[in-house]
Amino acid sequence: MDKKASNIVLIGMPGSGKSTVGVILAKKTARAFVDTDVLIQTAENQTLQQIVDQKGHAELRKIEEALLLGLKVKNHVIATGGSAVYSDAAMAHLKSDGIIVFLDADLATLEQRVGDFSARGIAKRPDQSFAQLYAQRLCLYQKHADITVSCAGIAQEAVCDQITAKLTAIHSNQRRKTGYDARGQH
Repeated sequence: MDKKASNIVLIGMPGSGKSTVGVILAKKTARAFVDTDVLIQTAENQTLQQIVDQKGHAELRKIEEALLLGLKVKNHVIATGGSAVYSDAAMAHLKSDGIIVFLDADLATLEQRVGDFSARGIAKRPDQSFAQLYAQRLCLYQKHADITVSCAGIAQEAVCDQITAKLTAIHSNQRRKTGYDARGQH
């Protein structure tokens, strides 16, 4: 993160609040908002669940990876699908002009928020439980994240405030390291 990235990329499990927080964060930071799950559904003319049911979870991941690799936006908040982190290439592409923010919530909170995950269009093996999926993905979210924000038991506005505070701290540190003052001057 040597330069100021224009995008804020939200990653996390289904139920972590990426879409809801993304809309609020876009308004607070004067950025446009894009939800990649919606882009997939629009491009495929199917819901995520229909894609999983008809083509399988691996195909949904391939579709998601291709969409992410082709995404070229600036000054956006990007809410990714929960399985975006399976593609190192897609995550590197998003990170090339974005700061990756992991919305971290514990398993109990996620299960409560998601409810019936069998109809949610989650890219997981048919024999895989939500808890197993969470355990598998947690290390990938941590690996790709520039910033982690705990969002269990916290209102979406407060999550956005934590994100903006951490972004401000990162940008302040970058200015100090490069010798620029608060006005952008040496």
